Amino acid sequence: MGEFWNWLTVTAPAWLNETLWSTPMIIFCIGVGILFSFLTRFLQVRLVKDMLRQLFRGKSSDAGISSFQAFAVALSGRVGTGNIAGVATAIGFGGHGAVFWMWAIAFLGAATAYVESTLAQIYKVKQDGEYRGGPAYYIEKGIGWKWYGVIFAIATVVALSFLMPGVQANAIASSIDTAFGIDTWITGIALMLLLALIIFGGVKRIANVAQVVVPFMAIGYILVSLIIILFNISEVPAVFALIFRSAFGADAAFGGILGAAISWGVKRGIYSNEAGQGTGPHAAGAAEVSHPAKQGLVQAFSVYVDTWLVCTATAFMILFTGAYNVEAPDGTMIVENIPGVEEPGAEYTQIAIEEVIPGFGADFVAVSLFFFAFTTIMAYYYMAETNIAYLIRSKVNKWAMFALKIVMLGAVYFGSVKTASNAWVFGDIGLGIMVWLNLIAILILAKPALKALKDYEIQKKQGLDPVFDPEKLGIKNADYWVERNKSQEEKVS
Repeated sequence: MGEFWNWLTVTAPAWLNETLWSTPMIIFCIGVGILFSFLTRFLQVRLVKDMLRQLFRGKSSDAGISSFQAFAVALSGRVGTGNIAGVATAIGFGGHGAVFWMWAIAFLGAATAYVESTLAQIYKVKQDGEYRGGPAYYIEKGIGWKWYGVIFAIATVVALSFLMPGVQANAIASSIDTAFGIDTWITGIALMLLLALIIFGGVKRIANVAQVVVPFMAIGYILVSLIIILFNISEVPAVFALIFRSAFGADAAFGGILGAAISWGVKRGIYSNEAGQGTGPHAAGAAEVSHPAKQGLVQAFSVYVDTWLVCTATAFMILFTGAYNVEAPDGTMIVENIPGVEEPGAEYTQIAIEEVIPGFGADFVAVSLFFFAFTTIMAYYYMAETNIAYLIRSKVNKWAMFALKIVMLGAVYFGSVKTASNAWVFGDIGLGIMVWLNLIAILILAKPALKALKDYEIQKKQGLDPVFDPEKLGIKNADYWVERNKSQEEKVS
């Protein structure tokens, strides 16, 4: 029995994780990002001004949330443990070069995020008085594969309510234990109670909390990183040079782990920015906008904020202070600047800040992780709830939603007290399943998102505030928009 349990909880998850995140996945993610970058004519460069402009345009309604609230909810899902512990893990196993590949996947991922989030808007529905959207909806309505939509919805519910919250909760509990000496089980109970207060209030409460907390936590974290960089300003040229040399195997010390640099950079980059994962579209589908491309552009910008600002802040704090170890695939140490720290994680960032601001690092990282990871758990709940709504499609689904809340709260407590390595393995499995399913879907269904982008740009050139008409563009099954346009025409007449 003991051997079977060990296989079930250790061997099998490790094998599944390695299979999901093998070389084909890395190639697939990069390839999809490159393809969408060319098909959108590199909107991530051309339309940055539009991203910023649309961020504050859409207003909330009884059925939907504002563009900024959707941005905040999606960003709360993106900005989490991956921005602190995940970046440290990428550096610990991939070296300096992993940072470059995190940047690269964010650049390419912005185009992917546009496509999936625009599709969520095109095929969203109004259900129980609220907008619902996401991969399950656009898979069924856009491709016509209800069975595939059901598979994605089930996988997402399992991943976001059971597998992935543990990573976030574990990071919070372990960092608070390190900083304040509070037992992980106590933190686990506190997290459960606080999460219950928010998720029992529905999407509006989640959006209201996110739009206040997310900007505050991101700005504060970046400001501290700037202080660290200023204290080590002379290291800037050397660190940048080493990042770029290591990214392409040109550095003697890190040349032997080029594959690990790419693999860990892409894997942790996707875990952090979530482009292509299918999580961002859930918040995008809930936004009240006049044209799907508007919210697609807003969500593309959220990838930049997550990786180019928050992840880069963590990477620079670690690299500029030398608070890291780098382990080769065979277990030997390439760099061992902080002996005694066995696993890369949030402790790297804590040590880095302590180097410059003694007595501040552990507490600051613990507080930052709490805000980062807790808002991510919050976003996970909303996304899981959306997929429960898709699966049931009945007004009488209160018991299912209640059961989801209980499962989520249990997963948060369990994640708080289990080991970090197990938490990351299960989290990566959940992420890997969603990425595979979603990337296949948006590759098949990219055309409507590209039509929407072209239509948006044509209307902008005409000096209009873009309004979406799917029938004019030949996009079928965009039922919400057809009904919306008919309703507005009736009001005018």
